[in-house]
Amino acid sequence: MMLVISRGIGEGRHAALATAFGCVAAGVVQIPLLAMGLATVVVSSPLLYKAMQWIGAVYLIYVGIRFLAADQETVRDVQNYAASTSLAGPFRQGMICNLTNPAALSFMLAILPQFVQPSAGSPALQFFILGGTMKLSGLLLLSAVALTSGAFSGWLSRNTSFVLWQQRVAGSIMIVLGIRLLLSPAAPSLHR
Repeated sequence: MMLVISRGIGEGRHAALATAFGCVAAGVVQIPLLAMGLATVVVSSPLLYKAMQWIGAVYLIYVGIRFLAADQETVRDVQNYAASTSLAGPFRQGMICNLTNPAALSFMLAILPQFVQPSAGSPALQFFILGGTMKLSGLLLLSAVALTSGAFSGWLSRNTSFVLWQQRVAGSIMIVLGIRLLLSPAAPSLHR
């Protein structure tokens, strides 16, 4: 969500929406993993889970450092570039951010199986339906966040010092989240 907000404020609603769609598009990979039972393997394997944590953490820290390194000239360049560039970059960044976040897969694995009833038909189909519903509701939420943060982009584009301050706060938060991900336990406990 922080990535979507940062894109919305810094680059406008189109970039924020592309980021939101990228985050949700990660479900194209996550939902089949869940339906095939591979998500259980990832979450139950400390080595695989830790590898995903490290990849996600390094990516968050990298993006955070890029935000912190921005100066007013960079902010103006990004705003000008965002107005004239494709949305593939924000989409890709949203997708990578969600795919390398093992918490997203763990959350789906902890929540969705509770609603699967083997007597109601194919469990894999139920996972696809439940996962798709979860991703659709996530898209609605992230789209609202993208549109709201993007609405401030025009006003903020005239106030580059505020955008610079916002990028530094967002960068700091991303670095803290990356460090927190590095220091978190190897895998969550799925048994309650």
